[in-house]
Amino acid sequence: MTTADTSLPGRSTPLPDLPDRHVVLGTSMLGPWPAGTEVLYVAVGCFWGAERIFWKLPGVVTTAVGYMGGYTPNATYEEVCSGRTGHTEAVLIAYDASLISPELLLKAFWENHDPTQGFRQGNDVGTQYRSAVYWTTAGQEAAARTTREAFQIVLKGNGFGDITTELRPAEGAGPFYYAEGYHQQYLHKNPGGYCNHGPNGMTCPVGLVRQDEVPAQKDVLPPR
Repeated sequence: MTTADTSLPGRSTPLPDLPDRHVVLGTSMLGPWPAGTEVLYVAVGCFWGAERIFWKLPGVVTTAVGYMGGYTPNATYEEVCSGRTGHTEAVLIAYDASLISPELLLKAFWENHDPTQGFRQGNDVGTQYRSAVYWTTAGQEAAARTTREAFQIVLKGNGFGDITTELRPAEGAGPFYYAEGYHQQYLHKNPGGYCNHGPNGMTCPVGLVRQDEVPAQKDVLPPR
């Protein structure tokens, strides 16, 4: 993992040619959004497949892909892939908090990647592919921690190791820098494009009141 001292310098201006509108949802990717909209940032490996998971969920106002959790301002895709920016490939999820909860967003998050792989996701290897959740509200933080504990039990029951997902407030992770325009809603524009995401066959329990009430997973898959 690069450090602030060894990271690339970046640039002071945003990347050019960023579209304002989400080509699937028709909403603004940049905001402002309607009252009651909350924003959560997640990283589950390559952001092409990750973004599509979330724009399909009811209650999601918009999504966008970008770079977060590192040091280099307004980094390019090539710079992020060099491993010298510290960023994750992240997804911005703006959602109507009256229509969908952070627990349900995080249920989709946990169930569509392997959060035990550290600096990789399947064939994609590098620090930019690490799993992460960056919250902006206390409710999101509580949901991230509780669903993590619940899903860890499920993973253990299925022969997986410890979750390596990075959990921290968005303020601590630093700004979300929008990725280049061609990355936005990539799999809608390129239906046959590369996607390394899909259901992992395990269910994340949601709706839990306290972490000490997390139930064990009943439908256990055979160990790997």
